[in-house]
Amino acid sequence: MIKVKPFDLKEVRLLDSVFKENMERDQHYLLELQPDRFLHSFRVTAGLSSDAEPYGGWEMPTGELRGHSLGHYLSACSLMYASTGDEAFKKRADYIVAELAKCQDALPSQGYNPGFLSAYPEEFFERVERRQSVWAPYYTLHKILAGLFDAYQHTGNQQALTILNKMADWLTFRISKLTDEGIQIVLLNEFGGMNEVLANLYGVTGKPEHLKLSLAFNDSVVLDPLAHHEDRLDRMHANTQIPKAIGAARQYELTGENRYHDIAQFFWERVALHRSYVIGGHSDDELFFPVNRFSQHLSSVTAETCNTYNMLKLTRHLFSWEPSARLMDFYERALFNHILGSQDPKTGMMLYFSSLRPGHVKIYNTPENSFWCCTGTGMENHAKYGETIYFHDDNSLYVNLFIPSELTWDEKGITLRQETTFPDADTTRLTFHCKQPVKLALKIRYPSWAKGFRVSVNGEPQTVEATAGSYGTIEREWQDGDRLDIQLPMSLYLEALPDDANKVAVLYGPIVLAGALGTQDMPDVYNPDYHTREALVNRWPAPPVPVLVGSGDAVLAGIEPSDGKPLTFHTKGIGNPHDVELIPFYRMHHQRYTVYWQLTDN
Repeated sequence: MIKVKPFDLKEVRLLDSVFKENMERDQHYLLELQPDRFLHSFRVTAGLSSDAEPYGGWEMPTGELRGHSLGHYLSACSLMYASTGDEAFKKRADYIVAELAKCQDALPSQGYNPGFLSAYPEEFFERVERRQSVWAPYYTLHKILAGLFDAYQHTGNQQALTILNKMADWLTFRISKLTDEGIQIVLLNEFGGMNEVLANLYGVTGKPEHLKLSLAFNDSVVLDPLAHHEDRLDRMHANTQIPKAIGAARQYELTGENRYHDIAQFFWERVALHRSYVIGGHSDDELFFPVNRFSQHLSSVTAETCNTYNMLKLTRHLFSWEPSARLMDFYERALFNHILGSQDPKTGMMLYFSSLRPGHVKIYNTPENSFWCCTGTGMENHAKYGETIYFHDDNSLYVNLFIPSELTWDEKGITLRQETTFPDADTTRLTFHCKQPVKLALKIRYPSWAKGFRVSVNGEPQTVEATAGSYGTIEREWQDGDRLDIQLPMSLYLEALPDDANKVAVLYGPIVLAGALGTQDMPDVYNPDYHTREALVNRWPAPPVPVLVGSGDAVLAGIEPSDGKPLTFHTKGIGNPHDVELIPFYRMHHQRYTVYWQLTDN
């Protein structure tokens, strides 16, 4: 069932790169945030005193999603501790868990049922059951459960597991009162990854009631068609559906039931291969849309960042079942373009949407008064870059991503150091440090975009039987100091929208290149309130965007590298009314840009 496994984050350390820079900015932001301000509404709900000033935006004390950011924050601190070993993050996670335990113990004195834990009243869940208006209490509960599970998994906090077990008892009490029809009514309200986190809990406790709870959160309206390979996703809220597929993936791993495998596999194929933009993200205004209408959906609210966060999680599950370069090609595309480019290099703030409206800009959260869903997943995104670079089985090591990093595999007695400036350069070097010689099959991804695959060991060229879109294997007894050099030549190419061959994006290897369009009439790129100001920003006038003159081959011939600027290109004689500079989308910040270009004959 599971053929390969990821390494623990504690076993992988990032070396200097743009990924590490993003992670360090995230570290700074996490340490600036104050746990007591997140805990305020939990304490008030539990009848405990709090003199902390609550955060604003979606965390304001009157907001119905209050509490979700604490769950994300707890996850992010736990992940950052695992990724860096910095005790400051474990200390924060331990403090939050201890304070949540106090709230859980105090809530029954306020009339709540034992085990309940939230920053809002239990009555919110009753409103869900009565189909009354309320903003996603189970969604928020999932973030709290997931944060506690991450604290247990990544910091070893046993108290977090105790709280989780009590919350699961409360959920059993709540769900057991409902009929099957009543449960499906509950599932009409967005509930996040409840089936996933409860499956994870079952994986730790082995308690049948935890698996039963997980299965209760399977939405038959969505999952049944997917099990029969039917795509009925049009006009559905995109990020409501992805966690359902992730939960099914985890249920497959724990039960072996093929139905859950088929759901996860088919969902991934439809979204990753058919419903995604060139940057790896998907959705317009948070919704799936018909695949024959892509060209109508290049708006300022495309590619919600939470969606890509979740698609990367789903991709990891599928890869563990059947290692595939196709899966990792998608993962790389989404990670290097969408996720890496979703953080503001000046402030460390995050994107809600990655706008693909020609001439638009990136809009970021504010530190204390936004706390969108994508602020929460953003805190996590930049804390866990090391989780997929390497996978393994008993006898093989998979090198999936070309990110500077050091892997320590104690079971094999080896340390592998990857040094590269990729994607600025097309090479990477792997150096083995072994306590004693070790026989191992090294499997290196040969990406589908690569125009060749050259490998040498200790300076000697190797013949590797592999084709683009596969893994090349070098099996040998590795010695201390062995050095392996890999070259993956990159080239320019165009990728058209599925419904319009004349609307294209430009890529160099896996990197999406965006046209730099300057700062004319720039809005304020820091947005404290998505629901009001983002709508205004969306209507902000955008300057005219040049078109590219010529066919595909002629356009590529008219794009030249800019001397002395890695990954920077410019058009020459093909831009109308003027030529433009092209830089990686992940580096495009604080100016207007376009990702998709209209091709024209004149």
